[in-house]
Amino acid sequence: MEIPLSHFEEYIDEPILKRGLSYFKNGFVHEPEEIRPGDYEAVVEGSEDYTVKLSIRNRVITEHSCDCSYDMGPVCKHVAAVIFYLEQEELGLTQSTKKGSSKKAKASSSKPSKRKTIAQQVDDLLGKVTHDELILFVRNQAANDSLFRDSLLASFAQYNPNESKALYAKQVKTLIKVARGKYGFLDSSGAKYISKEVSPMLGLAEHYIRKGNHKSAFFICTAIMDELISALMCADDREGVLGNAIYAAYNTLFAIASKEPSEDIRKLILKYCFTSFDKRTFAGWDWHIGLLQLATCILDTEDEVEELFKRINSIPESDEYEIKEAQKIKYCILLEKKGTKVAQKYLEQNIDNPSFRARAIQDALDQKDYEKATALANEGIEQDSGYPGLVASWYDWLLKIAESQNDTERIILYARYLLLKSHNPKRDYYQILKEIVPTEEWTNLVEAIVQEAMERKPYYRTDLVASIFIREEWWSRLLDLVKKEYTLDQLAKYEKLLAQHFPSELADLYAERIIRYIENHAGRSHYRTACKYIRRMIKLGAREKADEVISQLRQTHYRKKALMEELDNV
Repeated sequence: MEIPLSHFEEYIDEPILKRGLSYFKNGFVHEPEEIRPGDYEAVVEGSEDYTVKLSIRNRVITEHSCDCSYDMGPVCKHVAAVIFYLEQEELGLTQSTKKGSSKKAKASSSKPSKRKTIAQQVDDLLGKVTHDELILFVRNQAANDSLFRDSLLASFAQYNPNESKALYAKQVKTLIKVARGKYGFLDSSGAKYISKEVSPMLGLAEHYIRKGNHKSAFFICTAIMDELISALMCADDREGVLGNAIYAAYNTLFAIASKEPSEDIRKLILKYCFTSFDKRTFAGWDWHIGLLQLATCILDTEDEVEELFKRINSIPESDEYEIKEAQKIKYCILLEKKGTKVAQKYLEQNIDNPSFRARAIQDALDQKDYEKATALANEGIEQDSGYPGLVASWYDWLLKIAESQNDTERIILYARYLLLKSHNPKRDYYQILKEIVPTEEWTNLVEAIVQEAMERKPYYRTDLVASIFIREEWWSRLLDLVKKEYTLDQLAKYEKLLAQHFPSELADLYAERIIRYIENHAGRSHYRTACKYIRRMIKLGAREKADEVISQLRQTHYRKKALMEELDNV
């Protein structure tokens, strides 16, 4: 979550803000260190010392983390306390001095003067320390700190004659160990930390590829993939940063394969693909079947092809998705290695695969064999009756066949069906209908579609009906439809279209829904949402009506202090 410093209090829950402010005022925040431009680190005292990290770009906090155990919201009180410290001058705040403790932060009546970043301090120090002193320091640290030693060896593995995947794996394991901390669980902040630290390793792998050092790049990528997939099993990766890192490493392996690597590297990649698939290292993820896709890029001998086919044939029938994906892989190999005839036979034997059926329909269309194309599409509708998305795709093929034959009756039949049934349409079926239906018949057809859409159960297609009213510019009917919707979001969705025709009616609808919204929701974030829509009423020219809403809310919910404060800001 990004947090603008200019109004950070709008993004943080009120109780957290109060606790953070208290921590700041009581001197519990040590002066933040600027590790590098825009990246800050500070210690905040609590039941124990916690480390807060902030990344700030253009006065927006782009990343924030704290090593405390708080997980009830996106921002903890320690992060809030550091924000108050950084903004103390803007807010006119002062920090108290804590007596009797060397750990407490020094008092400050104004924002501390700009100091050198940690990176600048390190650079200054490195310019003064002798080569021998630095060697002695590194040697002693490596002897006494296993995390430092593992990171050192992995970071410079390219200079090690015994370079291996294990050296890079150690570096990733060290990152995971640090990120897990004393509680042993990898939370979302820890996942972000790992992703950030792994990024330079991936950059190094890309550098090695450009230099032709495919072996080192392979070691880095496979180490990242194997270690992160293990971490992912017990991690909070809600933002997908660990998954993205694995994808990056996976795609980099494809980059190596595309560079025509040496025979040794080719065999290394192939072995990794087969071994990982056999061990089901990535089972349940796209990378599992994706490794077979990678293997297809570097197959060379008949034996290797057979090894791949053996693994495809070993996939359990219960894994329907994997089977269909593997079939596509096998088809491509047969097409390349065995020729069109063999590949076509395999396709026909597995025509229940939607990708194969679509290919066969397209081939039949290209050959103007409309009867065969129609039969294949109808078979797909029957076979995949339990999958609405697939059924819609087969009807779309029937529509394409009808269009190829200029069959107006069937074009209207299929386009109408798809307009009513498709929640994620592939094409603009409404426009297809409008271009082919005679003008004198158009209104009757549209009315019939609207009626059917509103009668459909269990899901009414109000979204479709609204889109029709908009395209036909039936604004009063759109207003009537919107009146039946109870959410503020739905009302706001059509505000711009309705405001120029019915501003007063729209304001009345807002008033009614805002009052109902407050009755059913509590908390500052919801109060802000309600106030946002009160401001919309004012923009519609309904200031008097907005004031009535504010007055009613004040009278009815006068005990809700946060609501009163938000109403003051309207």
